Amino acid sequence: MNQLAPTKANLIKAKSMLTFSIKGFELLDKKRNVLIREMMGLVARAEKIQESIDKMFSETYQALINANITMGSNTVEEIAMSIPKNEDIKVLPKSIMGVEIPVISHSDNVKPVTYGFFRTNAALDTAVTKMSELQLLIYELAEVENTVYRLAVEAKKTGKRANALDKIQIPKFKEVTKYIEEVLEEKEREDFFRLKKVKNKTKR
Repeated sequence: MNQLAPTKANLIKAKSMLTFSIKGFELLDKKRNVLIREMMGLVARAEKIQESIDKMFSETYQALINANITMGSNTVEEIAMSIPKNEDIKVLPKSIMGVEIPVISHSDNVKPVTYGFFRTNAALDTAVTKMSELQLLIYELAEVENTVYRLAVEAKKTGKRANALDKIQIPKFKEVTKYIEEVLEEKEREDFFRLKKVKNKTKR
């Protein structure tokens, strides 16, 4: 601050930087609050999805037990190996407040049965259906949790930037502005008294 010349030009510059820093802090603070609100909503959603997954796991496991009991575990395993993997999944980018997050895209169409009805029963159909539903829930939970993580990282970065402006930059420019104003005011007073003395001497 001592190296900064107390001129009107520097005062204008310091005031401009102070205004810019204050506006920057306000924008970053709003962004941080929006990110946190978004995260809170997603956390609540993740909890509900997790509850659905726990319930579906229980139902799927029971259906699989019924299929093993009624058909035999070897037959169930053999049929399970013949069911093709679900590769109808795409991960697409999406932006929330400038944060890129992954969105899992998949077809909602019911997949056709790939195994014959010979040697199978309703218990197996139930197990396969519930596993497909469970898979989609897991995809959804992964998407939500990943989004929460990325938003949390961005909120932390935004918070650091906002704090740097609030605790360092803004106080610094306030101090610089005050310093230059005080020096210029003192200089104006000195000039005024000097001019007054000159006038008094001229009158005499």
